[in-house]
Amino acid sequence: MRVEARPAFYALAPGGWRDYVTLLHPPYTAWHLSYVVMGATLAPVVAWDRLLLGLLAFFLATGVGAHALDELHGRPLRTRIPDRVLWTLAVTAIAGAVALGVYACVAYTLWLVPCVAFGAVVVVAYNLELLGGIVHGDVWFALAWGGLPALTGYLGEAGRVSDEALALVAFATLLSAAQRVLSRPVRDVRRQVAAVEGTVERRDGRREALGPRSLIGAPETALRLLSAASVVLALALVLARAT
Repeated sequence: MRVEARPAFYALAPGGWRDYVTLLHPPYTAWHLSYVVMGATLAPVVAWDRLLLGLLAFFLATGVGAHALDELHGRPLRTRIPDRVLWTLAVTAIAGAVALGVYACVAYTLWLVPCVAFGAVVVVAYNLELLGGIVHGDVWFALAWGGLPALTGYLGEAGRVSDEALALVAFATLLSAAQRVLSRPVRDVRRQVAAVEGTVERRDGRREALGPRSLIGAPETALRLLSAASVVLALALVLARAT
């Protein structure tokens, strides 16, 4: 059985504006931005303008910049966006995110300096697989796309580290690690496997055809549900703090 041609469940048909939507990895970008919201709403006092600035910075860095660099490295999403456009998006978005981060460091708290510095380095090194790909690993992904936005969201509001903030960082890091574990076989089947053949023989003698859905159905469904659950949890926290 041949594998579905789409490189991701959220990928649209290639060409035009659809490529730019696909480039954003909408479910995953929303998932990672939810960590910023969780961190900010966990703080004793929530300044909504700071939260919005944090969301914009991470949207530029991870939603646009990181994904543009990733697409330059092997075209995993098979978009038709020209290289020069991807480079422009990457450089502009990451520079904008760093500028917002520097502003937050000066205006809010210097506790954000390590977060901004780490984020600026890892977003480039991870997605371009620099240094022999040493930074392109599960631990780095979990820290940079999970723990970092959660911690930054909290620090931007509270200006200090707390026990509850560290607990949230651990939660976001572990959940992002789970995302990585689930997404790896899905990406491999969708992007590298042309066809799947075989059968599953059960103890009662029944035989079932083995196909792509047998391999990626469960982990991909879990990814959809976890991304939605994270966004819903972030929304619940916003509503709780806003009322």
